Amino acid sequence: MTAVCVMVLGTTSGAGKSWLTTALCRHYARQGLKVAPFKAQNMSNNARVVAPTLRRSRGSLPPEGADLPWGGPAEDRLPGGEIGSAQYFQALAANAEPEVRMNPLLLKPEADTRSQVVLMGQVSEELSTMPWRGRSEKVWPAITAALDALRAENDVVVIEGAGSPAEINLHASDIVNMRIARHAQARCLLVTDIDRGGAFAHLYGTWALLPEGERALIKGFVLNKFRGDAALLAPGPQMLQDLTGVPTVATLPMWWQHGLPEEDGVFDDKTRASGAVSKTIAVIAYPRISNLDEFQPLKNVPGVRLVWARSPADCAGADWIVLPGSKATVADLAWLRAQGLDRAVAEHAASGGAVLGICGGLQMLGEALIDTHGIDGNAPGLGLLPLVTAFDPQKTVRHTQTRFTALAGLWAALSSVKAAGYEIHHGQTAQHPAMAAKGDVARAVLPHGLGWQNDAGNVLGVYLHGLFEDPRVLHALFGASAPTLDSVFDGLADFIEQHVEPGVLQSLIQPD
Repeated sequence: MTAVCVMVLGTTSGAGKSWLTTALCRHYARQGLKVAPFKAQNMSNNARVVAPTLRRSRGSLPPEGADLPWGGPAEDRLPGGEIGSAQYFQALAANAEPEVRMNPLLLKPEADTRSQVVLMGQVSEELSTMPWRGRSEKVWPAITAALDALRAENDVVVIEGAGSPAEINLHASDIVNMRIARHAQARCLLVTDIDRGGAFAHLYGTWALLPEGERALIKGFVLNKFRGDAALLAPGPQMLQDLTGVPTVATLPMWWQHGLPEEDGVFDDKTRASGAVSKTIAVIAYPRISNLDEFQPLKNVPGVRLVWARSPADCAGADWIVLPGSKATVADLAWLRAQGLDRAVAEHAASGGAVLGICGGLQMLGEALIDTHGIDGNAPGLGLLPLVTAFDPQKTVRHTQTRFTALAGLWAALSSVKAAGYEIHHGQTAQHPAMAAKGDVARAVLPHGLGWQNDAGNVLGVYLHGLFEDPRVLHALFGASAPTLDSVFDGLADFIEQHVEPGVLQSLIQPD
């Protein structure tokens, strides 16, 4: 079989492509169809670990449910590694196992002019140093092979574009928008954020800048984040259809708390704690923050208020300060110091306040970061844990299941709690030997150097991402649970089924 491809394009970044793609994955999966997501290239420091998988499209593989062999033909095995978080969640929404073909190319920005390139789950040093336009032809065969394989194994592939398809300076080297749409003959929806203003101009301008053959692939316009009386939009949609021949197939109301983790940015100030605030958590929002989607469950815990801290004033009154992951740990540590946030964190810890460092945040909490391989740079740490981190060219990328040992102080609730998550980091962290000789020893609270605590019990550092997505951890810390991802996905599908014009979603997957 060859899957029908439905593609979600946007007039801008942040228009709503990722969540609409996720909603479509769950909608079509609920129809009993075999569905997979796909995004040719994602630029994001929000990444997830996927396990190695075996393809099931070849007759040589055992049927579903049979014991899998340890070996097998190399071409039947897909490597594990990293994919964008959005495609990871879209796979879960589609009831599919997340795997590297769903996001064959991932760009992880390390600076304004440099990104680490991850191809089919693995870091490619060659591609990371290659000019942008030269890279596109190099990766195109891998991208199309991944998409074609998914099409051969599924009924529907829901494809997400990137940015805008009408970036005329990039059109000739495009590998993620209309070139993919043409390759798959995808039925495209073009979504715009009407809350920004200028939605009809965005839609018309995007359509008008596309070559005529590509315009024909756009089957509907979607107005997203609308507030007010939809009747006031008339006669705009009809006028737009008269100009383009493309109908507006949905007007989606503004929906702040749908529960899906953010894709491109930190949570905005419009999110509020549900009920009376009992705990305020300040997350340091440095420029190269990574894996921020792991804090989504905290937004859904009753009484918890999240604050994104970019200045010492943002930390005032916080119960916890969290130093999250970073794609450029040393650079973000320098930024943190430049803002005076190092003093704010130190004063909070000295007063007995809770401090949590995750991955790069753990590395920052130590005494020193040492780089002999040119990975990230050398720097003194914040000195809140007697640890030293040595950066390593070998990147650790894996799923991890573990258990906390006995913890003291503010984090004692985690004692003996089992936890599952994932690791994505360069470098290893260990006790600082000179400080240990003087009796300053960190308490190891997770095995294999994954977690450490100070003597006072209020500073905790862990390498494990995804802690707050584990219901056991969430319950131990807050005595509460967040909505399950399944309930979030079903809510998204319910929403689009309610607001998309009748028959449109089915028409998108009808054979020509």
